[in-house]
Amino acid sequence: MSDRPADRLKANKSLIVILGPTGVGKTDVGIELADHFGTDIISADSRQFYREMKTGTAVPSDEQLARVRHHFVRFISVKEYFSASLFERAVISLLPTLFKAGDMAIMTGGSGLYIDAVCRGIDDIPDTDPAVRKKYNEKYKAEGIESLRKELKTVDPVSYSRVDLRNHKRIIRALEVYGTTGLPYSGFLANKPAERNFRIIKLGLNRSRAELYSRINSRVDEMLVQGLEEEAWSLRSLRELSALRCVGYSEFFDFFDGLTTREKTVELIKRNSRHYAKRQLTWWSRDSEIKWFHPDKVQEMISFITEAEGNKPW
Repeated sequence: MSDRPADRLKANKSLIVILGPTGVGKTDVGIELADHFGTDIISADSRQFYREMKTGTAVPSDEQLARVRHHFVRFISVKEYFSASLFERAVISLLPTLFKAGDMAIMTGGSGLYIDAVCRGIDDIPDTDPAVRKKYNEKYKAEGIESLRKELKTVDPVSYSRVDLRNHKRIIRALEVYGTTGLPYSGFLANKPAERNFRIIKLGLNRSRAELYSRINSRVDEMLVQGLEEEAWSLRSLRELSALRCVGYSEFFDFFDGLTTREKTVELIKRNSRHYAKRQLTWWSRDSEIKWFHPDKVQEMISFITEAEGNKPW
């Protein structure tokens, strides 16, 4: 084995990634594992970054936050710009400090792009003009997703062939990069994994579809009891911000505009949350590095991590 410092660090330090769909139980599992191994938790749930969004993002409770130290939970305002590339830089800067306290750190969350940014690196995509983003969001509202698809196919056929054509946010992202720089979004993507001087161990959490969907529905009901509607109402003037274009808030904004009933709004939040969970699982289905567990099998996860740690190339 090489004697380079980077190689020695990689042999000694590990980032344990706990991922899975919304509502599966990542928070509880992450806390149990962090408690057992005596480490902090890095949150990789992009919706939990924002101070103003608490109820609708299922942030850990005050008791959970007191039990284990969390990083990147409610640390910025919805008015501040943040991205997967900025998250990558922040986490990579934080990890040496965490590794001084122990041999591992735990990162848990459901935002696939942000997890991949830390694990694989992310290409240096330029910041885009908010006016361009607004233009395409208005185009989507006025003309629908098909008009966005047609424009992307014209200006950036490579991105068109790669992007999820059902996801208007991904299409708009590619278009706004082109609209800002005059260069295709695909031209900024090197697709070359970054070198990391620590090991990465990925644990995925999943349940049967019926069990997961039941938990999602119940969690939405609990959010409503805790004040999701009131929270969305307090943020309605900021609805055009990208941070607020997510499940739980978007549906209530339409309700406030009189576009739907409250009963239908709740139904849509549950449905869209289930659809989001399905998209998350699709994202990770291509990652062969993930070892999947039922969330109740914490002891099996501990054994898996302990065995993986024991196999380090000291």
